[in-house]
Amino acid sequence: MKKTALVIMAAGLGSRFGGGIKQLAKLGPSGEIIMDYSIHDALEAGFDKIVFIIRKDIEADFREIIGNRIEKLAKCEYAFQELDKLPEGYSVPEGRNKPWGTAHALIQVRDLIDCPFAVINADDFYGKEGFRLIHEYLVNEMDEDKPVFDMCMAGYIVGNTLSDNGSVNRGVCVMGEHGYLHEIDETYDIMRQPDGRLMGKDAKDQPVEVDGNAIVSMNMFGLPEKFLDTLVENFPAWLDQHGKEMKAEYLLPQEISRLMLEGKATVKVLKDHDRWFGVTYQEDKEAVQKSLRELVDQGVYPEKLFD
Repeated sequence: MKKTALVIMAAGLGSRFGGGIKQLAKLGPSGEIIMDYSIHDALEAGFDKIVFIIRKDIEADFREIIGNRIEKLAKCEYAFQELDKLPEGYSVPEGRNKPWGTAHALIQVRDLIDCPFAVINADDFYGKEGFRLIHEYLVNEMDEDKPVFDMCMAGYIVGNTLSDNGSVNRGVCVMGEHGYLHEIDETYDIMRQPDGRLMGKDAKDQPVEVDGNAIVSMNMFGLPEKFLDTLVENFPAWLDQHGKEMKAEYLLPQEISRLMLEGKATVKVLKDHDRWFGVTYQEDKEAVQKSLRELVDQGVYPEKLFD
């Protein structure tokens, strides 16, 4: 069977995150963090190895809190995203301390990936279905010899991704033919209204109604290995245009969208019916704990993920 990898972007986590960063709080019944569930579901779906993208300054803490445990269950490798990891001839602008973004993070795994792979955020709970759908696509459907990049994406129902504690920003998918993505419409401050409607704002800060069954991207993609070469090749041009901006980021969704518009990539949307959980607000922690407890009680997960 074709090999597959899961890449987890965790370089944004703070040093000594185990004690204070809300996304890495112990939320499962036996002290699991959200990343534990993603790894459990990925291994169950059939992924062969896990690649963590972290920073050097959190490596010891990261291994202590999760890495050493997971290395006993699966092949694990580490890539390091640092502010000064730039192409030859480029340097970090004075005063910049913001990371270069998710596409820059993926560049760091180039030497570790030799197969199709999925990429996720470290601090999001995706559920089992997305890992299963993407793994099946990578193994059975992805055509790596296609003249354009053959990609896929787990598409969540927007109503399954909301917070009860405030508004959220989502990339609403505009669908093309045969289940392929046409474009992603960034929509901000989405919140359910007292009458049940979902309202948000568009890029021009104008109010828009969002269909409750709309599909949104939660940055869970299935990608071919060679796509990484394109990220590497395009980064200098991006730096030439944006490298002196203090807050500009080289972002994976934007690069995928650009390739789609240029006719160099297709993205198959795999509809995912699971609920997505994230700790957007401090108050979300209690709701996530309750949801995980319910999934355990329903038999979806064992009381203790990893013995």
